[in-house]
Amino acid sequence: MVKVPDDRIGVIIGKDGRVKDEIEDKCEVLIQIDSESGNVIISPRDSAPIEQAFKAVEIVSAISRGFSPERSYRLLAEDVILQIVDLNEYVGRSHNQIARLKGRIIGEGGKSRKTIEDLTGTNISIYRHTVGIIGNFEDIKLASDAILHLIKGSSHKTVYNFLQDKRRRTKIDKLYLWEDPGLKREKDYLSGTD
Repeated sequence: MVKVPDDRIGVIIGKDGRVKDEIEDKCEVLIQIDSESGNVIISPRDSAPIEQAFKAVEIVSAISRGFSPERSYRLLAEDVILQIVDLNEYVGRSHNQIARLKGRIIGEGGKSRKTIEDLTGTNISIYRHTVGIIGNFEDIKLASDAILHLIKGSSHKTVYNFLQDKRRRTKIDKLYLWEDPGLKREKDYLSGTD
């Protein structure tokens, strides 16, 4: 069961039930929505693997945290996950402090969020007192580190430089991996070209 805010129930249902039907088809599940309580119950179909039900739970959770259904469908990929950062853990329940942090993470005209998304390959949604991140484990770690730096008061420029440096190092590490002659011989042997 997933608890969904009132203003996101309609998004999970979609026009003429389209989104609900898509999630049910893609994940081989049945979804029951109680619009009054906001409870969404997800159960696997008889022959469906239980992992599919967990993917449906992640998709519904992502939509309930402000993501569009299209962005949430990224979670269907095996290595893509959802992480939720609760801003209450950093500033309590102060609406002013949460608004300030959200403003820092979003940036002027959405620039900060877009830059973090571009440099990490993630999707980010800021909704109420949470920040949702969709991506693979390494990318989410990088994006959440950047967001934590912003929460702790680092300048946007410092955070962007941090992300660019990490991105550069990752590319260099991948190049070394392919240039290592021992790894190339092992790859050739495994592929049968040696």
